[in-house]
Amino acid sequence: MKIEINKIKYFFKKHPRVLAENAFGFSIIFIFLSLILGGLIFYKYGILNQKTKIDVAEETFRFQEGAYQEILKIWQEREGKFNAINSKQYSNPFQGPSPTPVPTPKPTPTK
Repeated sequence: MKIEINKIKYFFKKHPRVLAENAFGFSIIFIFLSLILGGLIFYKYGILNQKTKIDVAEETFRFQEGAYQEILKIWQEREGKFNAINSKQYSNPFQGPSPTPVPTPKPTPTK
């Protein structure tokens, strides 16, 4: 077990040093790898997609007048509810309660 731990420590100590000593070479390698990867992605999603033939459906789109009228009716109902809000009078919550008239007691007849 002791040997494996030393190998792991040696591996992590050696590789950053090798990268630092050959920084220019590794940066060139990484640039070429990124160009190759970018080219492969472009080829897959750009060029191969253009080569594939798109099947167009035989049946064309048909406008459904009944569905359109139902949707139009729903929208008009919503618009009516929305416009009804403008005419409603709301009380001011910052003003406090309005004074309510206190009923005066009726005089009781005395005998």
